[in-house]
Amino acid sequence: MPHRFESESRKLLGRLREALAADNEGQTRLDEVVQLIASSMGTEVCSIYLFRDTETLELCATKGLAAEAVHQTRMRLGEGLVGRTAKSRTVTNTADAPAAKGFRYMPETGEERFSSFCGVPIQRLGEVLGVLVVQSKDARKYTPDEVYALEIVAMVIAEMTELGAFVGEGAALSARHQQPVMLRGSSAQEGASEGQVFLHEPRVVVTNPISDDPETELSRLCEAIDQLRKSVDNMLVGARTVDADQAQVLEAYRMFANSSSWVKRMEEDVKNGLSAEAAVEKEQSLARARLSKSGDAYLRERLHDLDDLSNRLLRTLTGQGADAQADMPDNPILVARNIGPGELLEYGKKIKGIVLEEGSVGSHATIVARAWAIPLIINAKGVTREALNGDTILVDGEQGIAHLRPDETVHSAFRDKIAMQTRAQERYASIRDLPAQTKCGSVISLQMNAGLIADLPSLEGSGAEGVGLFRTELQFLIRNQMPRRAELSALYSRVLAAAGGKRVAFRTLDIGSDKVLPYMKPNDEPNPAMGWRAIRVGLDKPGVLRMQLQALLRAANGQPLTTMFPFITQISEFRDAKAEMDKAIARETKLGHPLPSKLEVGAMLETPSLAYAPDAFFEEVDFISIGGNDLKQFFFAADRENERVRKRYDTLDISFLSFIEQVIKRCAATNTPVSFCGEDAGRPVEALCLAALGLRTLSMRPASVGPVKHLLRRIDLTEVKAIMDEAIARGDQSVRRAVSDWLVYQV
Repeated sequence: MPHRFESESRKLLGRLREALAADNEGQTRLDEVVQLIASSMGTEVCSIYLFRDTETLELCATKGLAAEAVHQTRMRLGEGLVGRTAKSRTVTNTADAPAAKGFRYMPETGEERFSSFCGVPIQRLGEVLGVLVVQSKDARKYTPDEVYALEIVAMVIAEMTELGAFVGEGAALSARHQQPVMLRGSSAQEGASEGQVFLHEPRVVVTNPISDDPETELSRLCEAIDQLRKSVDNMLVGARTVDADQAQVLEAYRMFANSSSWVKRMEEDVKNGLSAEAAVEKEQSLARARLSKSGDAYLRERLHDLDDLSNRLLRTLTGQGADAQADMPDNPILVARNIGPGELLEYGKKIKGIVLEEGSVGSHATIVARAWAIPLIINAKGVTREALNGDTILVDGEQGIAHLRPDETVHSAFRDKIAMQTRAQERYASIRDLPAQTKCGSVISLQMNAGLIADLPSLEGSGAEGVGLFRTELQFLIRNQMPRRAELSALYSRVLAAAGGKRVAFRTLDIGSDKVLPYMKPNDEPNPAMGWRAIRVGLDKPGVLRMQLQALLRAANGQPLTTMFPFITQISEFRDAKAEMDKAIARETKLGHPLPSKLEVGAMLETPSLAYAPDAFFEEVDFISIGGNDLKQFFFAADRENERVRKRYDTLDISFLSFIEQVIKRCAATNTPVSFCGEDAGRPVEALCLAALGLRTLSMRPASVGPVKHLLRRIDLTEVKAIMDEAIARGDQSVRRAVSDWLVYQV
């Protein structure tokens, strides 16, 4: 890069720093910025467009266009060359703007005189804040050096916008991170909580984007990169002693940390006037822009690596976010792009709620949140961009809505909602030790789902009669290596002791689909929910299954033991899995270890095919647990991770209820105990209808036991069944409305 250009670039940034440091209003600063850029670039026009809302750009300052167009000219995202630049997050550079695709003439600006156009997105960490535009009468494309200079300036404008340098009148110049924001996502766990934002990855604020001492900044950058590389090397040394696949992933990570092109680009940015932090963030912003557009899974993963390395560099350079735990507020609401189970468990039960930018209803974080009975919202787009540590946030798990920095009206209504829920919980506590006996005399056994030893205190407090599902995979997911048999045996023994003699149904390892072990090589499957998962993995890796079964047998130590195999689709799979149990029993007998006083071996019915298994299956299995979450997605061919389709299908759909009733009848014919386990078991109306069909055991999250029991004790199931039959006779698609309308007059 020519020395003259480097000098001009630094000179421009120096002049910008002086203008931004002056004690002026935001609009005055913006006006000075466009004047400086136009003068330095030798162009007739320089304009800055900023977003006034998520979909609309507004002309906020200009040198060369009509002054009266400022704050009057607006365009939608994707509209015109400015809108297309913002939407694509890439530079638009053309010598003949009117002939360019997407051009839109804005007569009030007087821009018809200008032929050339160069638009550069003003972006920060993947978020586009606006567009910087230069135009000239000459029909020419701007040179790569000129575009590079504009990108550097746009990065500085983005940082200063974040810091509030351009606050003024109107929506486009309003202060960032101060206005109330409502974020709509999807509910992954019900409940309501109020607290302060606790960012999993704290926002690093670059307060010094411009530097006048490149040598010092280069030294700081090189020192931070050396620290980064050493930390990655140390991670790799640790991984090599654990797992080859994990080491392979970290080798790719180290390759990026040692990328000469990545470092060279940052060094060039520093030489041209940016601080070390600003240079890192500029590259990170470009990586995130590429990440958002990439459809290649491998490339996306590598860009994620680059993004993470940039975060580490920024924390080293600024010292910000070094000890996140120490900054945790009193009532923390965890806000993150996404989070794994191990990281979440490290925070512990202090977390009062979770809001994720990504996530899924079957993710590890969701499982942990349900175990802790704290509200969780997923797919809340923009939450990590909008939230700052310490911001007040209200989490409405029922509606899938988070209120960030709410006004007093919203705050007051939300507190009323929490107060109502508190009073309801007090009512449920009064019936905790009473049976879930309906008016018609039917007794429903309400059990709880669990997956952590910390869940078990909920067994007593919730009023549940036992654990209908203990998810054993969480102990595998939160570790960096396969747990040993002795470790699992000790854990399962503590679970049984904490249950105090109540029945605990241990589900064997259910991995695959959305649950991938960090130390097991993932399979690139087009449809993992229907792929190599659950019992299929266990039967293909019998050593792991047998090890787990032996751990369970030893944990029982002569006590009763209940186990069940997940995702059984046909009788042969159950027989093969049962044969592994027989081998484990034979080995324990040979070793002289005590066997369970009573052993139940069941199967989870999660696919329609198992309902049509031979009678022999229902005779051989000790019990069946209907896994409602998976069964519903396969029954309706609606991926439970896909928000666009999963909510279209109702559990109380006539066809689904008819199928459940058929399973109940087949089990009754062979005297096979049957239960229903899943989210729907914990929803009072759904639980009522399932009980009316004949199910006498329901397993749910602990917090649902009280509401479900409260409703069941006030209802006659024969009347509910009559209402359902009437809806079926009318040809209704679902019994939900009929049952809900009837309940209005009963409770």
